[in-house]
Amino acid sequence: MKSPHILTQTPAALGFRFPPEWHPHAATWFSWPRPEGISFPDKYHTVPENLARIIREITPRERVEINVPNGNYATLVREQLQCYQCPVDNVHFHFIKTNESWCRDHGPAFVLKTQGRKTGAAIVDWGFNAWGGKYPPFDDDDAVPTRIAGELKLPLFYPGIVMEGGAVDFNGEGTILTTASCLLNKNRNPHLTKAQIEEYLKDYYGQQQVLWLGEGIAGDDTDGHVDDLARFIGPRTIVTAVEEDPMDENYQILRDNLRRLQRLRDLQGRPFEIVELPMPGVVEQEGGRLPATYVNFYFVNGALLVPTYRHATNDRIALDTLQRQLPSHHVIGIDCVELIWGLGAIHCLTQQQPLE
Repeated sequence: MKSPHILTQTPAALGFRFPPEWHPHAATWFSWPRPEGISFPDKYHTVPENLARIIREITPRERVEINVPNGNYATLVREQLQCYQCPVDNVHFHFIKTNESWCRDHGPAFVLKTQGRKTGAAIVDWGFNAWGGKYPPFDDDDAVPTRIAGELKLPLFYPGIVMEGGAVDFNGEGTILTTASCLLNKNRNPHLTKAQIEEYLKDYYGQQQVLWLGEGIAGDDTDGHVDDLARFIGPRTIVTAVEEDPMDENYQILRDNLRRLQRLRDLQGRPFEIVELPMPGVVEQEGGRLPATYVNFYFVNGALLVPTYRHATNDRIALDTLQRQLPSHHVIGIDCVELIWGLGAIHCLTQQQPLE
């Protein structure tokens, strides 16, 4: 495979930008989990069915690209998908080894540049260190964006610092939303100040401002990814999780983040519309709190895929609230009780490839 062309200027300097998730997609990327991986201890057998339910909703709307180690693995995954009534006509496999399945964090960040009627793409390969070195080895995961750039023959940017896709969210009009507990954690980029991290984000995502929230929810081993807390669903609309039980360990964390959101402004100085979603109650396995949240949703072409957790009341409130906010999308709930054992849900598993 030919090595990708490395661009030495920043995406912002060359006119590239990272589009919002609702920008039309060409495809969604996954990295299929391995039985010997550490994400689903003693529960790997439950994961293929959950992934099949997610992929079954995506394939009618856009291509699905799956990273697997080799051809034998591709055959096995294809058979697993078909076993769970998931069509595979629009599923494509890439022989790219990974350590774990969290493509949101180790996958490619696609940026776009438009000149006249022509749009081109490139890939940003941020460094990946398994959420602060928590889960070695992670060398295969760290190499994924460069491998994909080579296969797709796309130019490549190397920022040279650690960054995860679940740590940032975008409104499509120049604003990045993130959390201090994650990006300012010394297990990521201890040599950088907050101002320097902001410059990297703006330069390599092609944005104009960075807005900060505080801490992440209980059970989140990423040190507080924003995709469990608050997400843009439009340029001026942010969906955020709230907890109504004052005795719940997430209550104060989410109240603090709500107050922070209410103070934020867009590039024109306007406040955002804040839409509140409930939390799904305490979701535990083997006595441990899991980071279950409805905010870990994922946009696909014409739909929004939302994790649900068998909480009859709050599942329905979350889905109905999102459907009212997104009348042009089909809001689809997907049971993720088994999947959240790996400490992630739909957004964590996926990485969008925007349509050029």
